[in-house]
Amino acid sequence: MITFTNRFGGVSAGNFTSLNLGDHVGDDLEHVIANRDLLASKYGPIQYMNQTHGNRIAIIEEVTPAFAEDVPTADALVTGISGITLAVMVADCIPLILTSKEAVAAVHVGRKGLTNGIAERTISVMREIGALEISAIIGPAICGSCYEISQEIFDEVIASHPGAASKTVAGSPALDLVQGLIIDLQRLQISNIDNQSRCTHEHEEYFSYRRDGVTGRQVGMVSL
Repeated sequence: MITFTNRFGGVSAGNFTSLNLGDHVGDDLEHVIANRDLLASKYGPIQYMNQTHGNRIAIIEEVTPAFAEDVPTADALVTGISGITLAVMVADCIPLILTSKEAVAAVHVGRKGLTNGIAERTISVMREIGALEISAIIGPAICGSCYEISQEIFDEVIASHPGAASKTVAGSPALDLVQGLIIDLQRLQISNIDNQSRCTHEHEEYFSYRRDGVTGRQVGMVSL
């Protein structure tokens, strides 16, 4: 199973309307619980993570209750166990799903994730536990024309990922994280790459931190 949610179909209100799945953004916790229960009723227990823009990977053998203190702090989840659903929360960053017959992963790839190699590290972990032919699915994320950044950050990222270079319509520095990730995946010999990305900033059916500031989170989900 692979799916990407949008912002519709939940119970949250205001800036979080309506299927907000993030418990760290200021939404009413009861609404977040109800929204996560809606997903669980359809997909079964779902493993979330506390994301930090780092490169830590958690291997999941059983689902931790959604609001327990021991929810893994990581930016990628990997499992080789059938029936466990993994989730990655985003609101402009890339929800990267990796699949194989032997294992699956949900990966949070933002600007820092691109430069710290979270995708490469996750693929390495999958291969270590037996994954052979790995496919990649890229979900909705901010596009290269909308992700404006400072010249300093641009230079820092382009030093390691020149393929991520982009510009806004006005000609200011920007980053195309999706293109940068695709180049990384190709270098890592991932030949089957399904780019399903739509710009979260441009399409209001998605939460976008860059567009709205205070906003919710959608997820990408996968199970073996």
